[in-house]
Amino acid sequence: MKKIAIITMGVKLKGEKGYTRFGYLAEFLTKAGFQVDLITTSFQHWEKAQRDLQKIQEDIKAGEYPFGLRFIYEPGYKKNVDLARIRSHRIAAKNLQKMLEAKPEDGKDYDLLYAEIPPNDVARVAAEYGAAHNIPFVADVNDLWPEAMRMVLDVPVVSDILFHPLQRDAEKVYSLVSGVVGTSDEYRDRPFKNQKRNVPKITVYVGNEIEVFDKGAEDNKELVPKREEEFWVSFAGTIGTSYDIRTMVLAGEELVRRGHPEIKIKILGGGPMKEELEELANTRQVYNVEFVGYAPYGKMAAYLKQSDVLVNSFVKKAPQSIVTKIGDYLAAGKAMINTCMSPEFREKVEADGFGVNIMPEDVKILADAIEDLYEKEEKRLEMGRKARQIAEEQFDRPKAYQRIAKLITELTE
Repeated sequence: MKKIAIITMGVKLKGEKGYTRFGYLAEFLTKAGFQVDLITTSFQHWEKAQRDLQKIQEDIKAGEYPFGLRFIYEPGYKKNVDLARIRSHRIAAKNLQKMLEAKPEDGKDYDLLYAEIPPNDVARVAAEYGAAHNIPFVADVNDLWPEAMRMVLDVPVVSDILFHPLQRDAEKVYSLVSGVVGTSDEYRDRPFKNQKRNVPKITVYVGNEIEVFDKGAEDNKELVPKREEEFWVSFAGTIGTSYDIRTMVLAGEELVRRGHPEIKIKILGGGPMKEELEELANTRQVYNVEFVGYAPYGKMAAYLKQSDVLVNSFVKKAPQSIVTKIGDYLAAGKAMINTCMSPEFREKVEADGFGVNIMPEDVKILADAIEDLYEKEEKRLEMGRKARQIAEEQFDRPKAYQRIAKLITELTE
């Protein structure tokens, strides 16, 4: 039985907030016949707190996890983008190096290392260990650092100096990959931008389990009441710098001005800009905008299913491509308004016909798009049907992740 290490600093374990991609992948590969260790950090990224490792050990003994779990210490940080996070990841990288060099408890080293990037320095440690011990290394590219960090801090010269180590580590990782999994075509191709490598590369969207999404929506439907006359326009995700929630709030105000108080804007999620944007809505008395806050997955699914239109809302400079929540948006079977400027995703919206692309950060354009879909029910419902079809064909993890298992099989044979 081939032995795989999945290395991630951001994974949702039992009872936690966060993304399920790597927990699902660990379980999926275990079922596919691999022996899997999920290596993660003592610090929980979404809770911004240290994990209760004793409780997790009890869950392991109770058989809650079909794969192995190993933890490296990381001091943690308060904000998603600050120097403390960079320092925290640096310490995690050093601790990962010690763990890999000490070998697993059974004394048998890994047959393949699979690490997400970012964090760049953590991935670099895995890549260099793989190269030194002739172990295949696969990079799972699900964001771009330092490109994404320049959204928050883009000061000429200063940012170049500050982000140079991130850039250096990224290129080092890309020079050592045996294979690449990208959560979009853009991310899949990024390792080859500055260097030619003849290694396998695949795109596997973050996706979701449609069966779990549907069950969550059904089980939580009664917790999300909606009046018959209401028309919901919703966003689910992080309320942070990359996301254009301000324009959604002001579009809500504009729609009331146009005589549409029945159009309700629902903002699901938390983040560093939530309080500021809630204050904006309160100050301007925009009462058709509701900040729902963080909702557990099933309840979020119910909100998306109850909605009429979903907004993939990004600012102009956002570097994101095809983000985690797209699988859930599509599974909900609703028309999408997309403001993300990623050429890849804008082409997909057009080609697959599940939504409309508009320019970001423009209140009138967003209000016009919402009003158009409000008035054209047949157009809206047809987009929703296409969204669900794409979700089932391309974003359903049980199907899509078979490609990752095939790649790993080929690299370990």
